[in-house]
Amino acid sequence: MSTTPDDRLVDGESADEQEKDAEATRGVGGSERAGGPSAGSDAEADLPDEARRAIDELVAEATSRRKGRGALGVVAVAAAFVLAFLAVRALLGDSGSPGQASSAGAGSRGAPIDSVGARTPAEIAKSGTIRVGVFSDKKPFGSVGQDGQYEGYDIVYAKRIAEDLKVKVRFVPVEAASRVEFLTSGKVDVILANFTVTPERAQKVDFAKPYMKVSLGAVSPKGKAVTRESQLAGKRVIVVKGTTADAYIQAKHPDWKITKFEQYTEATNALIDGRGDVWVTDNTEAMAFSLKNEDRFVTGITQLGPVDSIAGAVQKGNVELLSWLNEELVQLGEEKFFHKDYERTLKPVYGKAAKPEELVVEGGAL
Repeated sequence: MSTTPDDRLVDGESADEQEKDAEATRGVGGSERAGGPSAGSDAEADLPDEARRAIDELVAEATSRRKGRGALGVVAVAAAFVLAFLAVRALLGDSGSPGQASSAGAGSRGAPIDSVGARTPAEIAKSGTIRVGVFSDKKPFGSVGQDGQYEGYDIVYAKRIAEDLKVKVRFVPVEAASRVEFLTSGKVDVILANFTVTPERAQKVDFAKPYMKVSLGAVSPKGKAVTRESQLAGKRVIVVKGTTADAYIQAKHPDWKITKFEQYTEATNALIDGRGDVWVTDNTEAMAFSLKNEDRFVTGITQLGPVDSIAGAVQKGNVELLSWLNEELVQLGEEKFFHKDYERTLKPVYGKAAKPEELVVEGGAL
């Protein structure tokens, strides 16, 4: 499915728009525009009077010089903005604004993400935006379409959460290996990125009730199809770093020949190019890929290892947001929300190869 640009209450910015925001943010001092915070913005509202006066005085002086000095005046204005930024840093400290951590990293598409810590539903509602970590390259769960909009099963769920909180959603692209870190560092409020619940992950983040169930699968070329787990020994096995497939193989088959990639597109390209013999991933992802490329590949193993659950996750100890998500899941179950989500995003991909009951979890109850 694709989204329309004017569905702004629940639609996040497109990937291209987030890139433009990132370009603006990378201006002088990382403020909203290269010239400092916009009038009436939250960033400006947070500035102390001393910082505002410093900015006003420096910019006014530089502007007056510009009128009579042509090109040199432009340089003066630019210098004023730099000095203004330094003045703000001196007054506020390295954090950039009171009570907010400095930018601690970037999403996988390059947009800088502020680490603001765990937020309650009330705090998210007050801010007007919820930050949701999603995949940008994993169809049909989270990906960026040709129109630059995020789409997929997890995306539809994220938009519903935003709608019920009455806020906009900002989609933050994550990679499999960075999902835990983006929560623990406070870069996102929620992760909805095909996140399999495991005891190891549950020690670092808090999982909500499940909304999907999944197992591992194995994709291989049609002419050399791998149909049994025992056949994987001696094969060049492709996995995405930080996934359940990665953890399962390390625990159960440490002797297998493994090649790890950071992103799903890198893994699929390696399989297509013949740099590996078989790709082990979630069976839902495996089936989606092989159905799309049915002339070349097949999911010879549809259940490898145990059946697991997929759930949203929040920062460890964020009890209020976790409780809200769990209550939301119960309410969504009453309207069969995830069956509708399946029909909208997954059925066009899987067709008759899968049934919703095999994948969908309603009301958070397996």
